[in-house]
Amino acid sequence: MTSSVAASSVLSDPQKLIRPRRRITGMSAVLLPFLASGEVDWTSFEAHVVRTCEAGLVPAVNMDTGYINLLEESTKLEVLRRTQAVAAGQMFIAGAFVKDAPGSAFDLAQYSRRMDDIQKHGGTSVIFQSYGLTQQADGEIVEAYQQISTRCDRFIGFELGTMFAPFGRIYSESVYRGLLAIPRCLGAKHSSLKRDLESQRLIWRDEVRPDFLVLTGNDLAIDMVMYGSDYLLGLSSFAPDLFAQRDAMWQAGHSDFYQLNDVLQYLGFFAFRVPVPAYKHSAAMFLKHRGWIQTALTHPDSATRPESDMPVLEEILSQLQPWLSR
Repeated sequence: MTSSVAASSVLSDPQKLIRPRRRITGMSAVLLPFLASGEVDWTSFEAHVVRTCEAGLVPAVNMDTGYINLLEESTKLEVLRRTQAVAAGQMFIAGAFVKDAPGSAFDLAQYSRRMDDIQKHGGTSVIFQSYGLTQQADGEIVEAYQQISTRCDRFIGFELGTMFAPFGRIYSESVYRGLLAIPRCLGAKHSSLKRDLESQRLIWRDEVRPDFLVLTGNDLAIDMVMYGSDYLLGLSSFAPDLFAQRDAMWQAGHSDFYQLNDVLQYLGFFAFRVPVPAYKHSAAMFLKHRGWIQTALTHPDSATRPESDMPVLEEILSQLQPWLSR
């Protein structure tokens, strides 16, 4: 039976994919908060990294949630420096982003510089896609990742749908299996927002390399952890404490998992509606209401939400209160 037929057979009965009581690896993108002066709120940022670590999640900095494509190089480096200091030896991951244009060649030198910065500060690189990477043929893409693996100790891949970025690409089976064959590739974030495509990756992973992390980036289907995915999400930045509770409930076989997951998913659908990039403002509003950051301001070049969102976010937080008091 071919992989595509096997995937179709399993996906027709999702119950076959459920993995009860598995330990979930959670990676949480940390929001970069701002002050009224326009400066980064470093105190709140550091506190949120600590909060994420204490919850048992892996903090992910300089990701989309941290405005990676909008920051100056000096700010990106300061994020790394401060994260290294407050993580105090705990694992953290960081985005390696190369800005280019359609038609650009794959720029290994630029990726290497980004990975060197991250590795020097004790982090593990998440390889953001670029035009130069994704506009290649399948075999060339795999070769590019093999070259990347020679420039770092370990890394995490990332495939993006074009709804998130014009340079994004959801890889073919041959490319994905190429990633599975690279020992230094710990896993890959999958952001197609398609359950079937993510489930196919779980099947390929199980066939070839069970320790490989299929990291869901689907903030609209956070229950993919039930089926074998782990996660690297922006939504978990709203409530790393509650995501950690939810994950522990799944491992313990606690039925409360479903109710908490449902409320967190309600938050995800509201925060990640169109325009999707404005979820960062939703996160700032939510974290400000929780008393965790000083303002609900975002990077000045980032999309925003209307103030009328606030009553809805308050109502969702009230629904989460039973778990916040534990």
